[in-house]
Amino acid sequence: MQAPAFCGIVFAVSAVAGFIGALTGLGGGVVVTPALTLLLGVDLHYAMGASLVSVIATSSGAAAAYVKEGFSNIRIGMFLEIATTLGAVAGAHLTTAVPVSALATIFGVVLLYSAWQSLHPPREPERSQPDRLAVRLRLGGSYPGGEGEIRYAASHVKAGFSLMFGAGLISGLLGLGSGAMKVIAMDQVMRIPFKVSTTTSNFMIGVTAAASAGIYLSRGYIEPALAMPVMLGVLAGSLAGARQLLGARIRALRLLFAIVIGVLALEMFYYAIAGGAR
Repeated sequence: MQAPAFCGIVFAVSAVAGFIGALTGLGGGVVVTPALTLLLGVDLHYAMGASLVSVIATSSGAAAAYVKEGFSNIRIGMFLEIATTLGAVAGAHLTTAVPVSALATIFGVVLLYSAWQSLHPPREPERSQPDRLAVRLRLGGSYPGGEGEIRYAASHVKAGFSLMFGAGLISGLLGLGSGAMKVIAMDQVMRIPFKVSTTTSNFMIGVTAAASAGIYLSRGYIEPALAMPVMLGVLAGSLAGARQLLGARIRALRLLFAIVIGVLALEMFYYAIAGGAR
């Protein structure tokens, strides 16, 4: 395949991934990496490196719009980034030590989890009283609703912080934003409203990815000729997705997303069994 045609296909796939990632808060990397590896034959490590770049682009594109609209909670995001950054650096250091077949297996499990999460989005949980740590750190805020500002407060901060380290570890190991785990930690554990959790996740994934991208770059896993169309495609898709979030009915999109990445998960398991050879 000639270089212009290859770049065009990569751009198109990345744009779709960015659009879905911005709508769901799962991050575009969960589609970009298996698509590059399974459909286009890109080496898994290089695909993960390009995915990290795309994750940064997703965050930059969607997060700016969400912050402007008043949905993202920057204070909560920066606090939880302490845990995800530590996990991301640890995961990136493990990348070269883990065999490709094992990475593919882990990726397949993460894809299946993301498919399940897409089909079963967290329900709006009952609000609980903030714990003392949340009050001390002022981890509360408000977001625009149909009838004015809706106020909320965070709870179970320590449990959410611990889950964020695991999200960062997966991000660094697999080149993902780990948006699904971030949304779960904030929405179901810390009792933060779902729209705030989703938009804050989009803000956080870029910081998490940047923490491990430097390690991938130093090991030569980020190829500019591949990363550039991925970054541009995901950025375009994430900007479009961010504009559609408020009025979007994403049930059908979630179903399609779950089917696609479920198939990709099976392909990743096959890729692992084959020893990473195509």
